[in-house]
Amino acid sequence: MLELYHQRIEHWTGLDNLYEVQLPTPSASKPQSLTISHRNNYYPSSSRQHHRQPEPTQPAPASATMAFETKATITTFGGTLLKLSHNSSTTNTPMAVNLFIPPQASASSPAPVLIYLSGLTCSPDNCTEKGFLHAHASKLGLALLWPDTSPRGLDLPGENDSWDFGSAASFYIDAKRDPWTKGYNMESYVVKELQDLVFNEFKQLDRARVSISGHSMGGHGALTLYLKNPGMFKSVSAWAPISNPSQCPWGEKAFTGYLGEDREEWKKHDATELVKGWKGPLNCLIDVGTGDNFYKQKQLLPENFEKAVKDAGIEGLETRYHDGYDHSYFFISTFGEDHVKHAAKFLGL
Repeated sequence: MLELYHQRIEHWTGLDNLYEVQLPTPSASKPQSLTISHRNNYYPSSSRQHHRQPEPTQPAPASATMAFETKATITTFGGTLLKLSHNSSTTNTPMAVNLFIPPQASASSPAPVLIYLSGLTCSPDNCTEKGFLHAHASKLGLALLWPDTSPRGLDLPGENDSWDFGSAASFYIDAKRDPWTKGYNMESYVVKELQDLVFNEFKQLDRARVSISGHSMGGHGALTLYLKNPGMFKSVSAWAPISNPSQCPWGEKAFTGYLGEDREEWKKHDATELVKGWKGPLNCLIDVGTGDNFYKQKQLLPENFEKAVKDAGIEGLETRYHDGYDHSYFFISTFGEDHVKHAAKFLGL
């Protein structure tokens, strides 16, 4: 007996989905299985067998030219999400990274890339699963790259003692104080090693067109790496960035631990100090929620960054304050489309 059940549902993203459930004919000779077929009317090319979780995938065959091991391949919003791992010579650890390749990308027409740096306690999966940036990026033909927030597995003394220092709290700097020099080199990892490996292996991505963004600690990372590497990134954006870390408790703790007591050294990793020497338009978007407790506690200090930009006579900064929004991924996902479009504008999309 074959029975088909059709149920139209309205997903929270506004996408229509049609599910067909096929009940197999009973048979004593072999096991039977239930098949659920899924068709997405908004992204027809994404029709596929629907499972509660993605089927495990086999790693790509080992090759002398392949740096990454593919842990999972997931079809989403018409494109492909790759969960990757590689051994880093910069951090001296395996590193996880997620990569979204939009359906338009090919070796003959490579896609520009937006790098997203996550905040304290996060991994590459947080924004991948809760930010929904790839929903918007897919429509525009924009690739997304989510690095991890620190090395993992170095087993350094004190590495896992607190949530705002050590593991998942690198602040995207190269440490100058032992024992953190053994692998906490996330600045070099993001601007050099990771990009070298990704663009060498994935020819459908365009190294000449890259922008950077981030949230909280990752917003600090995005701003500082953008300002320290003129020309590397076409634009920058940040949600609730730690904008003046030399003057807030989070930054003081991290900089003391990773860099030592020299506050002149701290300035080299502080967006509010770095922007004073910037030349040209900033191409920068910043969003802050007024309901963000960390904003209220003076951990973020975006107004200090704004003042430095204004005093230097620099153009190209748009800072928006949103009533009631907090520090969570509800905030990030609400304004994610704006940040994707901001990057796309400067990447020629």
